Amino acid sequence: MSPAMPRIPRTLYREEHEAYRDMVRRFIAAEVTPYLPQWEEEGLTPRSVWRKAGAAGILGATVPEAYGGSGGDFLFDAVLLEELGRAGASAPAWDLHAHIVAPYLLRYGSEAQKRAWLPKMCAGEAIASIGMTEPDAGSDLQRMRTTAVRQGDHYVVNGSKTFITNGIIGDLVLLAVKTAPEAGARGISLLLVDTKTPGYRKGRNLKKAGNKAQDTAELFFDDMRVPVAARLGEEHDGWRMLMSELVQERLIVAVRALATCAAALERTLAHVKARSAFGKPVFDYQNTRFRLADVATEVEVGQVFVDRCVELHARGALDMVTAAMAKVWTTELQDRVLDTCLQLHGGYGYMWEYPIARAWADARVHRIYAGTNEIMREIIGRQL
Repeated sequence: MSPAMPRIPRTLYREEHEAYRDMVRRFIAAEVTPYLPQWEEEGLTPRSVWRKAGAAGILGATVPEAYGGSGGDFLFDAVLLEELGRAGASAPAWDLHAHIVAPYLLRYGSEAQKRAWLPKMCAGEAIASIGMTEPDAGSDLQRMRTTAVRQGDHYVVNGSKTFITNGIIGDLVLLAVKTAPEAGARGISLLLVDTKTPGYRKGRNLKKAGNKAQDTAELFFDDMRVPVAARLGEEHDGWRMLMSELVQERLIVAVRALATCAAALERTLAHVKARSAFGKPVFDYQNTRFRLADVATEVEVGQVFVDRCVELHARGALDMVTAAMAKVWTTELQDRVLDTCLQLHGGYGYMWEYPIARAWADARVHRIYAGTNEIMREIIGRQL
């Protein structure tokens, strides 16, 4: 057993999940890790790796077989998240595509919508994104200004979105719009928009501090006509649908954050045991051992908590407050762990070719993703 692996045995996964883990780990090692530097230079991931992932069964593990998936439970999604975190692969954004957008379709989509999009999403032939954030509306979605005015059997959509993951390479966007602007949160609807729709315009591929291989776009909608048949669920019911899926979205962030911490600890242990300073390994200094002892302890404690959250969510029993707790605690732990681990790498830790530098830069956004940690504290505090 690696020193960085949990000392308390994990009982969450069954044999089929571990077999899936082995496949995913080998796939990432062969098809993702070697190409990350190139993708970072290009600012996006190629469609070819999405199609390969689809063929391997990575993009539809929890989608029913009737719609092109494998019909597994959420634990398969958790395995993929852990392996992406372990590899330090912030891209491709398979988690958004398969673990966030696909569940909306499964839970709220019509049969026609499911059959139109899910098989292509599972195959990697259609890449999905979600359009919520706007220049003046981030965590406070009630302030969004993108409108959809119904005209006969179409909505006419005008407005813009920003910070949209998969926005450049995407084929489908789950778009949040105001269908009744005067009603605040109760006037939000969700539309399934084909990105080839006239009036849909992609803006810049935004330059970020981290997650450089993952495209992040501005989107603009100019009198874009979307069929009413492309609405997800009922009109004005978008806020309820968005809130119902945020438990999984926040747990996804927590699972990845904990896996990133465990991988950083393992890499740092290897580095400080191999590198010497003043005639002895860096690990032999008490300061090094004490700092890593703190990291190992927090990761161990965090793993038990996150595993329990995953177990509850797989049974549909994880509540919004606990999901918020998991998200805020793991992402702030991640920042502390990665800062410590980077410091113990010395100058090498600040070099982009070292995985710890990438992990450090990529992790910072997790305190913002899926609702800022300040919003998480509001959710938790209201229930005290």
